[in-house]
Formats: sequence, structure tokens, C-alpha cells
Amino acid sequence: MSKKYRGIIYIVLSAFCFAFMNMFVRLAGELPSVQKSFFRNFVAAGFAFMILLKDRVPFRCKKENLIYLLLRAVFGTMGILCNFYAIDHLVLADASMLNKMSPFFAVLFSFLVLKEKVTVPQALIVAGAFIGSMFVVKPTFLNMDLIPSVIGLSGGICAGAAYTMVRKLGENGEKGPFIVFFFSMFSCVMTLPWLIFDYHPMTAMQLAMLLMAGLSAAGGQFSITSAYTCAPAKEISVYDYSQIIFAAFLGFVVFGQIPDILSWLGYGIICTMAVVMFLYNTKSDHEKKEC
Repeated sequence: MSKKYRGIIYIVLSAFCFAFMNMFVRLAGELPSVQKSFFRNFVAAGFAFMILLKDRVPFRCKKENLIYLLLRAVFGTMGILCNFYAIDHLVLADASMLNKMSPFFAVLFSFLVLKEKVTVPQALIVAGAFIGSMFVVKPTFLNMDLIPSVIGLSGGICAGAAYTMVRKLGENGEKGPFIVFFFSMFSCVMTLPWLIFDYHPMTAMQLAMLLMAGLSAAGGQFSITSAYTCAPAKEISVYDYSQIIFAAFLGFVVFGQIPDILSWLGYGIICTMAVVMFLYNTKSDHEKKEC
């Protein structure tokens, strides 16, 4: 199987896992986003640690990769905190869609960081997706969900930057489990002070939901790390939008949530732009091969 098709399988699997992670985070109830983030990353770090021991992968990175690991960890932590806040305050499908703006921003950051060429059509497609996100955000003073929506979109921007760093680390030969371990431990260390000084007591059910969120996140994190180390974002990112299908289904079945008409319009625009981007990239690659 080619790297591209492996990347597609990994990214759909990650979308499935992250949809369940969002559901469990919401089911955990009224807890600070920082506290939810700590438990989510603590479980992921434990899984990564065991895999590193099993595969006898050294707990160190190449010197030239340290800056990219730190950037991946910083942007990833910010993205998680923003996403969890949005999950607690928005319809589950809305929060997921805003976070799924990350592939478009990954294309932008790939241009800025990795110097991957971005054509005019690609830039227009990214702009179209951003316009679509505005239908989900609904930036008006009458929108009571405006702040959570903007925070959710910010999470998508940070996630796009984080996945660009993952792509760079994959190109530099860094192992996926170590990338996950470094990021998860960094997030735990950064959120630990807030957890200590502003800890909210949890019921057994809330703890169980957070542990399940952590398990789902571990599956999603390993899958998406594998996806972006297998293939560039422009080739596989369209399949990441399968999470919206999973999120809308879970939101309706578990929480009885139904997105409004403007959100559905935004979903349609963003998903259309994702498909157009995929078709454009496929056509461009085909033309390059013929030349």
C-alpha cells in the first residue's frame, strides 16, 4: 500500500477517534478546559511511553528537531485548550467543524514554514473555506456563542500550525510515538500548575469520561501523526472532514443537538472547498507526472 493510501486510512481513523474524544469531553460536564486537557494528555503520554519502551525507541530527539517539537507542543496545547472550551459551549458539530479548519491553515503554514508552494487557486480555496467558517462563527453582536466560536476557530488555526510541525518532523525522520510523547508530556507540565491551584473535584463518572476521552485522544493522536508523516496535508486533509459526520451523528444521538441552517451552510462551503482542494491537488500531481 502506498504512503498516500496509508495516510488516508490513518486520517479517517483519527477523525473517528477525535469525534468520540469530543463526545466524552462534553459528557465530563462542568470542568475547566485545563483540567480536561491534563487528563486527556496524561493518558496519551502513558500510551506513548509504553510504545517507546516496547519498540526501544530512545527518549531523545535530533538536535535540529527540538525547535519543531517545541512549536508542535506549544501550538498543540493551545489548540486543545481552545477546542475543549468550544466543545463545552457550542453544538458538537460546530466545535468539530471549526477545529477542522486546521487542514486549510496547515496548507498556509506549510507555505510559510516548509516552503511548500501554494498556488493562486489553492489560496482562493483557503479563503473560501475561511468564508464558510464565518457562517459557523456568525460574527454578530447578537450571537451569544460568538466568543466560543472565535476561540474554536483559533483552536483550528493552532492545530494547523501543530500539524505542519508534525509534517516537518516526519520529513526529518522523527518517530511518531516520540512526537506524541513529547507533545503530551509538554501539555501535562504546562497545565499542571493550573490543575494544582484550581482543581475541581470530580465524580467517578466524570473521571471515567475524561479517561475515555484520553483513550480516544491517544488513538486519534497516533493516527493523525502517522497520517501527516505518511503524506502531505494537501493530499489527505480532505478525508479529515469525515469527523463532521461522526460528530453530527454523536451530537444528535447523545445530546439531541441539531445545528442551525447557517451552520449547515458553513459546513457545506467548507467541505466543498476541501473537495475542490483535493481535486485540484490530484489534477496538479497528474499533470506533473505527465511532464
